[in-house]
Amino acid sequence: MGVRKVGIFGGSGYVGGELLRILLGHGGVEVAFVTSKRFEGKAVHKVHPNLRGLTDLKFSSPAIPEAAELAELFFLALPHGSSAPFAAELLKAGKRVVDLSADFRLKNGEEYERWYRWKHPFPELLREAVLGLPELHRDEIRGAQLVAVPGCMATAAILGLFPVVSKGLVNAEPIVIDAKIGSSGGGASPTLEGYHPERYGVVRPYQPVGHRHIAEIEQEVGSAAAGKVVVSFTPHAVNMVRGILCTIHAFQTRELENKDVWKAYRESYEGEPFVRLVKDPTILHGLPDPKVLAGSNYCDIGFELDEHAKRLVIFSAIDNLIKGAAGNAVQCMNLMLGEEESKGLKSPGIHPV
Repeated sequence: MGVRKVGIFGGSGYVGGELLRILLGHGGVEVAFVTSKRFEGKAVHKVHPNLRGLTDLKFSSPAIPEAAELAELFFLALPHGSSAPFAAELLKAGKRVVDLSADFRLKNGEEYERWYRWKHPFPELLREAVLGLPELHRDEIRGAQLVAVPGCMATAAILGLFPVVSKGLVNAEPIVIDAKIGSSGGGASPTLEGYHPERYGVVRPYQPVGHRHIAEIEQEVGSAAAGKVVVSFTPHAVNMVRGILCTIHAFQTRELENKDVWKAYRESYEGEPFVRLVKDPTILHGLPDPKVLAGSNYCDIGFELDEHAKRLVIFSAIDNLIKGAAGNAVQCMNLMLGEEESKGLKSPGIHPV
């Protein structure tokens, strides 16, 4: 199989930078172009200094018909609400698209009006789009023209919840999710919330109710439940640059033992290249910790049983920029192009960091 050409729309942000880093070392693909209107004409390494000496690429801004001639598969690392027109045009040209925005994650167009206050311009494409979570939709992703990579916190939550909900070990409601996320989750554009004196040292809740990732979690986990899933979700900004830890509180349908929960996860994720079960009380890192996942495409999942409250407490950790975005996108690309699924993604996290 020869080297395949891919293009990146929106390459100047953190996710675009991580896409470039992974793809430049992939070996099976060539990045034909990477766009940025703001940095058009500038060398990629001037925005992503870690890529210095690895590529001669410069940011460009080709029109879609011109871009469509340069590659067969395209990543859209564009702001929410901006990707949909690009995807529609590229699909019309017969190209394959991996979208990292929220524009195609939900199946029901009315849900965009509820959660995003936005009327979807291409509701017919929502039926065509496949959610880019290989652990749940591997076969569909292989044949898809349009893949929608899920949100970072939604990815961690869905992977943590899906096995125990699908096996009927916990009630579909209430499910309570407390998510901690690093500052890179806010993107590369400066904001007051991300300003160092305001961000440093905090554990700050934000959008404590009504967060839009609820829609993705309920959609995907609900597909595995006998009835409707209701999720209570609150994220927190914490004092780290990258990483997510979801602490999920679900309530047992019957008295569970550790072996019951282990069995559910092992049956669901046996052979998965990027899901690891972490539960070892004898070591410091005996439960999932996003710190040891920095730069990796792994999702670490652990749990504890609370006999007093009949809870199952699930811990799910990822790097928000990799398994939560760029790495998951490349994993989907590998499936779509017939490459080995983990190609370009086998690096472990860095420790210490």
